[in-house]
Amino acid sequence: MPWTLSASDMVTPGSPGPPPTEPTDSKQAEQPLLDGAPSSASLDTLIQHLVPTADYYPEKAYIFTFLLSSRLFIEPQELLARVCRLCIEQQQLDKPVLDKARVRKFGPKLLQLLAEWTETFPRDFQEESAIGPVKDVVGRIAPCDETYRRRLHQLLQALHQKLAALGPVPESLLGSDKPISYRTKPPASIHRELLSICSDPYVLAQQLTHVELARLRHIGPEEFVQAFVNKDPLASTKPCFSDKTKNLEAYVKWFNRLCYLVATEICMPSKKKRRAQVIEFLIDVARECFNIGNFNSLMAIVSGMNMSPVSRLKKTWAKVKTAKFFILEHQMDPTGNFCNYRTALRGAAHRSLTAHSSREKIVIPFFSLLIKDIYFLNEGCANRLPNGHINFEKFLELAKQVGEFITWKQVECPFEQDPSITHYLYTAPVFSEDGLYLASYESESPENHTEKERWKSLRSSILGKT
Repeated sequence: MPWTLSASDMVTPGSPGPPPTEPTDSKQAEQPLLDGAPSSASLDTLIQHLVPTADYYPEKAYIFTFLLSSRLFIEPQELLARVCRLCIEQQQLDKPVLDKARVRKFGPKLLQLLAEWTETFPRDFQEESAIGPVKDVVGRIAPCDETYRRRLHQLLQALHQKLAALGPVPESLLGSDKPISYRTKPPASIHRELLSICSDPYVLAQQLTHVELARLRHIGPEEFVQAFVNKDPLASTKPCFSDKTKNLEAYVKWFNRLCYLVATEICMPSKKKRRAQVIEFLIDVARECFNIGNFNSLMAIVSGMNMSPVSRLKKTWAKVKTAKFFILEHQMDPTGNFCNYRTALRGAAHRSLTAHSSREKIVIPFFSLLIKDIYFLNEGCANRLPNGHINFEKFLELAKQVGEFITWKQVECPFEQDPSITHYLYTAPVFSEDGLYLASYESESPENHTEKERWKSLRSSILGKT
């Protein structure tokens, strides 16, 4: 059923040891999970682990994990300013005479950290004021090597390009989210059928993959954290996350739209034979989505077919060869916490890792289940331990799940886009749930008292009949 959601490396990561950290009373805080990273620590200690020195650079996994989770405890812009201040203090960049040898060892590491940060979390730099501390610290090391200033300029150019690409979702991707009511004689725009736009299930599966990847590209990793954020009781400030999960929410709306589009396409034809043809076509589309690795469209199609207005069309389903549909239902069976789907997803993920072509790299997970997994991970483990330390071990697991998704969403779609098909997927009107029921009852008469009463009520409310 539809679901509801209320740069290449400049240096080699690694180091002979961690930077200085504050002492801790907790033995658990001394248990390393990454090179020099604690399983739990104070926010100050974790920030210190992020700051590079002449002889230290944090592991890539640590950088991603901390930058992802830190926004629960400190606003990104404040974190960036603190990192820059620590760099200036530790490298004594405020002194009139700099240790050039040390700065030349430190400079590339600082620029690498900035490159990783701007590449993975570009929206942290949307405010122009966020760039100020960065320009300040790089300006202090530039006299030791003028290439630092040039590399920062290149980094900022790449950042602006990335932010432009991640700007507001294009109008062409918005479509129509509002379902329409059923009418006895639908207007011509509704009368248009998917089969008249595309009759090849493989082509439609490819176009659905285009739509999925285009929408996924706008979702930043930080949205997965911000979707479940609560005010941290020990935070000095309250991060403002309003309007920062809109791309994630828009993707959920797309899933719901596809469910309703599938149900509308099935319920709309007046002839039983045509409805059966549409069902068989959509089953083939779902199977092609499975083969491609597009599990989100697959689940939306299966969910649309399982909506009550569709599943009750017994005479229609009697004309459908359902063996292939049952196989797909088995793959997406929720039993055992979607055990079959998770096995198929692991297979697709393995194929992606060893792929030699973009076609084999495609992995589009069933999105609402991914959100559910992250939600329960967030709910099942505390952000802070009883001693007030941040539970970094929890966020390592969170980063693992989000990081895998970020890798998948960056795959370039290898299929040629057909604008006429994608336009239809975005803009074709879909019936509301009541509209679907009414269309279903008019296709196949109500079978029991409950259905008859509902039909009467719907006809009265939607069609204005008594």
